[in-house]
Amino acid sequence: MKRQLILEDGTVLVGEAFGGENEKTGEVVFNTGMTGYQEILSDPSYCGQIVTLTYPLIGNYGINRDDFESINPSIHGFIVKELCDHPSNFRNEQTLDQFFKERNIPGLSGIDTRKLTRIIRQHGTLKGRLCGMDVDVDKVVEELRATVLFTDHVKRVSTSDAYPSPGRGYRVVVVDFGMKHGILRELNNRNCDVIVVPYNTTAEEILRLKPDGIMLTNGPGDPKDVPEAIEMIKGIVGKIPLFGICLGHQLFALASGANTVKLKFGHRGSNHPVKHLKTGKVAITSQNHGYTVEAASIENTPLEITHIALNDGTVEGLKHKDAPAFTVQYHPEASPGPEDANVLFEDFMNMIETFKKEGEELCQNA
Repeated sequence: MKRQLILEDGTVLVGEAFGGENEKTGEVVFNTGMTGYQEILSDPSYCGQIVTLTYPLIGNYGINRDDFESINPSIHGFIVKELCDHPSNFRNEQTLDQFFKERNIPGLSGIDTRKLTRIIRQHGTLKGRLCGMDVDVDKVVEELRATVLFTDHVKRVSTSDAYPSPGRGYRVVVVDFGMKHGILRELNNRNCDVIVVPYNTTAEEILRLKPDGIMLTNGPGDPKDVPEAIEMIKGIVGKIPLFGICLGHQLFALASGANTVKLKFGHRGSNHPVKHLKTGKVAITSQNHGYTVEAASIENTPLEITHIALNDGTVEGLKHKDAPAFTVQYHPEASPGPEDANVLFEDFMNMIETFKKEGEELCQNA
């Protein structure tokens, strides 16, 4: 069965349909990862987006129960060059087509994904619609141009209620802006006593839980659309050690007086080189974001830049000059991708330990 992708600039790409049969509208983006499509399609940071994979063959190792980054995918569509109908892997449980059919998410295969990627790189991310062949293309283009995409991404993917993931180590409150399971797994691996809370939890409610550390997770959308989180962070910084990832990094910057801006086509892939300015060491990282902290806005804030992207020089890491707080734009938990930056979770544990020792010494000397 044929299906088409219609973009707001009038481009039409026709291919083969797979997955759900419904129409979906969203922001069309691309990801350059060669593997890890299951983690990509289940990443809550793709909420409301139609994801194009630049690697040509997708689905060859199928879908398994272990590699999900969320229970319910939030993407609005999936576009590939060639879809594998007969996956071969010892963990395979179903095909991509079967998976998307069960969740009523439309897919499109057989189009020139290189052409689509070049369009996005040239014009920036575009609104698009996956639909059947019986639509009036001109009317769809007109509708797309008039469409205002929703801005409550974080509310749609964050947990609605707090819940624990018990451990016997440090208590870490994880603020869920669209948390990937990989973040929770890394904290569990370090025996943290984790409490996951909704995105709109106040600073007072978090402090009442008496945490040893605060984790600000990844998530979708524009950080400026989550003002309640910015206010919460202002009430936390300096009181509890803080570690932020991706959207959490951007929200931390806004709470500290910096600014964020939208990138032309974002960073989405598992091969992005990032340089640590203090050591000069370069890590290959997994990334998925459409916004960045504006470097010039860091001046006259209590922040300093710790990491930069080698591809375009954008800000990839920050730390507070006076408070125990640091953040990164990339994903140290990988999922999918390299694990070069996994040591940042150890840095977080060490920061908590140092903060607690300093607090004990102050009490003893008081």
